[in-house]
Amino acid sequence: MKMDENHGEGFEVLVADDSAVYRKLIERTLAEKQYSVLFAKSGGEALDIFATHLPPLVITDWMMPDFSGIELCENIRQHFRESYTYIIILTGMTEKSQVVQGLTAGADDYLTKPFDQEELLARAGVGRRVVELHRQVEAKNRLLEQLALTDALTNLPNRRAIEDWAIRQLSAAARYGFEFWIVVVDLDHFKSINDTYGHEAGDRVLKKVAEILKSHSRKSDICGRVGGEEFLLSLSHASPENAKLVVERIRAELEVTKFSFDGNTLVVTASFGVACFNGKNARDLDQIISYADAALYSAKRLGRNRIEFSPVADLPQSGR
Repeated sequence: MKMDENHGEGFEVLVADDSAVYRKLIERTLAEKQYSVLFAKSGGEALDIFATHLPPLVITDWMMPDFSGIELCENIRQHFRESYTYIIILTGMTEKSQVVQGLTAGADDYLTKPFDQEELLARAGVGRRVVELHRQVEAKNRLLEQLALTDALTNLPNRRAIEDWAIRQLSAAARYGFEFWIVVVDLDHFKSINDTYGHEAGDRVLKKVAEILKSHSRKSDICGRVGGEEFLLSLSHASPENAKLVVERIRAELEVTKFSFDGNTLVVTASFGVACFNGKNARDLDQIISYADAALYSAKRLGRNRIEFSPVADLPQSGR
């Protein structure tokens, strides 16, 4: 395996060709335009190098000792779908049916041997621009997906993100037999904060609540804002005692947090409804959330600033 004869900071290209003459010609051609070149003498070597480096541009000969450039192209398209690769096939064959075969296998472009160096540079340049365009589109798609799953005010996951995650965790809990908790959190008398001090004050409260929830969440948990002044926390791999302790810490920390608005000091509290899947009750996420909602309503009726567990959680009503 001969690789990286011209390894710099340039755009990475894998060249697969069993001909030393053509490898050297391609190297000299691409070196002038800041391409970083990796070389392979066969299809097998090319696949090994590709799997390690994932170069965005591949230039491959059609005929190689072990398998063809067409087969290399098919392998890349089939097994490496996580990122886009632009593939140019070099061939001495000029029949239209053979060119069509290469393009059908997933090649983006082809060049006939012997090739003109300026044409190779031009076609590599097209490939580079296409790859960079794909990268821009992928980056924008990732950003849009992140925005679609994030609450803009608190930067916490939104309802969709929580439900996507929780459904997977619930499935795992049913399969492996661990306990899975849903905690619904609703701020007490939040409307009066907005009405008295304005929505900017309300936003400050929501952001602080988000900080408190996040500080008490492990990597195996998720918390988010699901709308208005309502938040949702999901805990997995937690015993009833631990779940109760986590929620009580959140409640207590919020209770002692002071907010100052227009010279007035304000304490904000929240009510909590908790439900659990322990392998015995409903496996539907919406059903478990409804149990937690019912417990939340009970906490509100019993005076607010308290925690109530759904009966299906098999825990005593804890209060404060």
